[in-house]
Amino acid sequence: MSGAFFALAGVLEIGLAARDAPHPMPFGMLWEASGRALLHLLLAWGLWRRIALCRSAAMVYCLAMLTTYAVVLVLALSHAPVGFPDSVIVKSVFEVPSCAVLLPYLRSAEASLLFRRPLFGP
Repeated sequence: MSGAFFALAGVLEIGLAARDAPHPMPFGMLWEASGRALLHLLLAWGLWRRIALCRSAAMVYCLAMLTTYAVVLVLALSHAPVGFPDSVIVKSVFEVPSCAVLLPYLRSAEASLLFRRPLFGP
């Protein structure tokens, strides 16, 4: 489940960047979107392989994501004059509920038993 979230988030990152970019897509925007997607895909791969370091990185990612969107929500509720592109709204609709479910699971004792493999080694 956790690996699928990060894999889908990586695909969504590239798809939304391509949707928001002017056509033809500048190389810099493609490079930036690929880097963000690569982070998600590497975490997905590591969680699929049950690597403990990737579990820790996924917990930090989910915590940072929930904190960031909480601040954005406070800004929106206080009527701050900040505009957001559609891609940010779509990503938040996907990532906030997913991270809200995923974070408690990744912190659980069950997950600590499941993700025991070291980064290097068998």
